[in-house]
Parts: sequence; structure tokens; C-alpha cells
Amino acid sequence: MTLRHLQIFLAVADASNMTRASEKLFIAQPTVSQAIAELEKHYGVKLFDRLSRRLYLTGAGKVMLGYARHVINLIGEMDQAIEVETATGCLRIGATLTIGTCLLPSYLAAFGQRHPQASVAASIRNTRDIEQLVIRNELDLALVEGSISNPEIMVQPYMVDRLVLVCGTNHPLYNIAGPIPLQALEDQSFIVREQGSGTRELFEHTMALQQVPWKIAWEAINSDAMVQAALNGLGIAVLSGRLIETPLRSGQLRTIQVQDLDLVRSFCLAYHKNKYLTPTMQALIALILQPVI
Repeated sequence: MTLRHLQIFLAVADASNMTRASEKLFIAQPTVSQAIAELEKHYGVKLFDRLSRRLYLTGAGKVMLGYARHVINLIGEMDQAIEVETATGCLRIGATLTIGTCLLPSYLAAFGQRHPQASVAASIRNTRDIEQLVIRNELDLALVEGSISNPEIMVQPYMVDRLVLVCGTNHPLYNIAGPIPLQALEDQSFIVREQGSGTRELFEHTMALQQVPWKIAWEAINSDAMVQAALNGLGIAVLSGRLIETPLRSGQLRTIQVQDLDLVRSFCLAYHKNKYLTPTMQALIALILQPVI
């Protein structure tokens, strides 16, 4: 027995006639007859008495009528609830620090204006944490600045970002004009993000490729702590240029230009490859991926 059987049964019960029921459902009359016959065979009872070209519900048919209406009504309520959830349900998005600080607020503000009925919950984590949350279906979408190699996750680059090295006014490299050789970074003290951060991974990988030894003076999970450490001369901070525009303009921090050091990366949209993308998710993805004018 299927939902279609119940729909046909209700149409016949309402019309008291198979021909009129078939016309209402836009199906052939033999199809209606077959569905009723299959129901009667399934339950081993007669559902209709056929008298003078009119169908009358039997006792068993009246019992089925109440349950069939209830089932169909429940299905309708379920359809409506799913439709509402699809349009207004909470969308869980995760972002790494740079994106979460510089870009995500504007994304969500614009999205809220276009889709005021939608609810969004945001979480700021490092790349490795976000990767695990996506795998465990605890996030619907993610925006990351680190690399993700898990084959279960779809990754789409959408924006280029560049890391910079900055120092405060009391650092020995602050007053050096022009690019310095890469070797000048040997054994310098650096202010870096925590393990699992995409920013940290890119810097470590690049320095290892260039075979430049360096030291960790300060490890932090947020950019404000790193900026304060650099301002106080505790080392060279490795950050996205997007995070330090204000202290750079004021002269409190200065970018250190280094020959043969290219710290370019991509911001990426990520989600589980088997994730069903609701219309709400698709709308947010489209907003994020739209070209910046």
C-alpha cells in the first residue's frame, strides 16, 4: 500500500463514483479500479458496496476513511513544516578567524536584508576544527583560509588573500627601508596563530620550503592579541593584511617587505559533498561567490 492508494481511496469515497474520482485525479478509470482492488486485497475486506451505479462505504471502508484522512492531513502538515524549515530553518556557518572578522559580518548583514525570514548561526574556529565540524554535519557551510584535503568535503576557492609580516616601532626591522633578504628572518622571533590555523600552516610550510629557521615568541588564537604583542615589540606578527589596516595606516605597525617570500592563499567555501543544499543555503552561497565590484 502506498500514499497514492490512500489518495485514490479518498477521492472515490468523496465522489462515490470511480469515474468522477478518476476525472478529479486526472488519471484513467481503470487505474482507480485497480488501486481500490489492491487495497481490498491487501486488507482482505470489501471497502465499498456497489449499488445502482453508486459506491457506498462498508464498515471497513468507514474505518479506513478516518485513518486515511488523518494520514493525508499529516503528510500535508509535514510538507508545510519542511517547506517552512527549508525557507526559515537555522543555517549553521563556520568561518576561520580572518574571514570571520573581515568578511562574514558583511555577508550575513547583506543576507539578512535579502532573506529576513532566515536564521543563521555563525561559529569562528580554526581550519582543522571547522573541517571536523563539517564532517560531523555540525556545520552546513564553511569559509576557510587554510587548505582542506578531506575527499568528503567540497572546496571552492573564491577570493585571494595575502599574509604580511608586521612589527612595531621598537623592533629592529621597523626602520629598514626596502625589501630585506629572506636570510634576515633567520632566528627571528615570530608571533603566530595556534596549531590548526590555516595562517599558521601556510607560514610554517613556506618557511620550511625556504629552509629558514625561526622561533615562536607568541602564539595566539585571535588577531587582537597578536597585534598587541607586535606593538609591544615581542616579535614579528604573521597576519592577513585585512586584519591590520588601521595600525598600518597610523604607523604603529609596519609591513616588512621580504625578497622571495610570497604568502598568498585563497579563501574557500566548503561543505560536505553529500550535503543537500537548501534554497536558503544556495542563496547564501550565491551572495558569497558574487564578484566584488
